[in-house]
Amino acid sequence: MSQSADVLDRLGEIDQADVVRCARVLLRRPLLRTGGPEAELLPLVHRHRATLTELFAGVLGYRLVVERRFARLYKAGPGNDPTRGEPSLTPRGYAYLALSLAALTTVGRQTLLSRLVTDIRSAATQAGIEVTDDLGDLRAIASALRHLVSLGVITETEGTVTEDEALLTVDTSLLGQLVTGPIGSAGSATELVTLAVRPGPRGVEHTLRRRLVEHPVTHYADLTEEEGTWLRRRARSESRLLERCFGLATESRLEGIAVTDPEDYLTDIAFPGQSTVSRIALLALPRLLAAGPAEGGWVPTTTERVAEACTELVEAYPTAWSKQVVASVPRLVDDVLHLLVALGLARQADDHWLISPAAHRWQPEPDATPRHQGGEPGSDITDEPDQEPFVPGWSLFDDEGGSS
Repeated sequence: MSQSADVLDRLGEIDQADVVRCARVLLRRPLLRTGGPEAELLPLVHRHRATLTELFAGVLGYRLVVERRFARLYKAGPGNDPTRGEPSLTPRGYAYLALSLAALTTVGRQTLLSRLVTDIRSAATQAGIEVTDDLGDLRAIASALRHLVSLGVITETEGTVTEDEALLTVDTSLLGQLVTGPIGSAGSATELVTLAVRPGPRGVEHTLRRRLVEHPVTHYADLTEEEGTWLRRRARSESRLLERCFGLATESRLEGIAVTDPEDYLTDIAFPGQSTVSRIALLALPRLLAAGPAEGGWVPTTTERVAEACTELVEAYPTAWSKQVVASVPRLVDDVLHLLVALGLARQADDHWLISPAAHRWQPEPDATPRHQGGEPGSDITDEPDQEPFVPGWSLFDDEGGSS
């Protein structure tokens, strides 16, 4: 076991369990605050702040700030990863979020919505960003402000940010804790993204642990030679470390390592899921994998092949899906591919797609007879919210045997 987890050895069993619980909450909610989700954990986080600070610094190279009213875990940035981020914000919305933070630093404890919007537009002009009054821009500003409300940085004292006017109260303490990247050191937005994703103090060790904790699948083919050698040598000890510190389970095989949370608490995208897109993506995987792997275990496919697989499923089980979702096959295909990319199960390569060898861990079978085989309309698979979750029938990748 790594010396990074020695901090847990100093505690009794109950305190160890409490620290792991707090660590999991902070991984999911890097900004834990009074009045926000799971705020009842703040006293426990404050009690174990010294241990948690040492744990995150040693294991992941993350900085933790804990006060009575909030706890802030400073994670590394995602880099140029389009699958990460707040789903409610478009790129334009993120731009306005950054501009809102700049404007809020000068407004004091309270401000009117109209004045804040004026300050945001002024900041945009100073930054060389074109500002319009079209509906898209207005929605982007509203989304950015609603996100700040959800974080507790802005409180709607009178009115709301979606109205023509409102009185807003600013939590300056939380405002100062939001940005994690080294703004003072970056000369451009691109450089800020690069600096924010820098490895921790222990280099490869922190880089790979962060990757394992924050991503569902890590492929050896995506790592440098140094990183791949380190992870292959330490796979088993890292598995024990992640389980002990964060309650995570790992599957280590020939092509890489998958990390899952048995309780699904740290899973931001549940898969398999109950939605039409999730179920079609799951059932399409065997069809997409049928072509056989290319070099490195990745299976090549095309948008057309994904469309064929989706169409087959929609036509075979017509009553199983949301009519609105399957009304447009091209849009359905885009949604399925977007989901698989977000899960780390697919990636685009020039004019085609590659399906991860991790997709072999699922071998689903529809629980109904296709229409073309004589099934009754009422026998198709359903959208029951409480139906039994799918349990994978076999492990990730091909077993690599006695790895160390």
